Amino acid sequence: MLIAAFPAGPWGTNCYVAATAPGAECIVIDPGKDAAEGVAEVVREHRLKPVAVLLTHGHIDHMWSVTPVAGAYDATAWIHPGDRHLLADPMAGISRESAGMLLGGDYEFTEPDDVAELTDGATLELAGLSLVVDHTPGHTAGSVTFRTPWDAPDGPPISEVMFSGDLLFQGSIGRTDLPGGDHAAMLRSLSAKVLPLADDIVVLPGHGEQTSIGRERATNPFLLDLIETGGETAGRVTRGL
Repeated sequence: MLIAAFPAGPWGTNCYVAATAPGAECIVIDPGKDAAEGVAEVVREHRLKPVAVLLTHGHIDHMWSVTPVAGAYDATAWIHPGDRHLLADPMAGISRESAGMLLGGDYEFTEPDDVAELTDGATLELAGLSLVVDHTPGHTAGSVTFRTPWDAPDGPPISEVMFSGDLLFQGSIGRTDLPGGDHAAMLRSLSAKVLPLADDIVVLPGHGEQTSIGRERATNPFLLDLIETGGETAGRVTRGL
């Protein structure tokens, strides 16, 4: 399995390109601002053909380039219906500070020509990959994660790779103080969709370095609070746009 990643745009959003092997079809996950050129470079280097663009959520730092990337390769864009409105109106989901970073530009956003909606628990069969969709509201109403089996024969045992978007980071979780955010929903998502997962699952987040479920279960203060008290976490720094 091939996974290429690069940080894109002023927010350093991780964009991922995944395929079964070089020369195969591929998927693109979260093409943010300035990601189109990076996607094209990965596609050329590995001789790939994008067939789908998957969005973990609709915030502008994750979907800025979804329409140009999907259009360039005639690929289907996938998003949860809870965030679909952000494809055409991304400013509805960002903070005043983030909007200020965009002042001086004249931007127009439209949906890609081909949009499909994600559902909780669905398994997508795309580009030879099997991806389980988990609806994980909290950062946004339509946030999701994607999990796919990892079949590399060498290295430490890894059962799955999870593209976590802005749900879970190394040592932190996504912020819930933006439009559409819901702290209680975030805690329910972490409890129901993260804590039951196997320790060996590699987490590829929307920002920052990769981690694992086991590492976060043992060290992430937000998960530790949930494990120890089952109550709400408070007074900690969260991440994301």
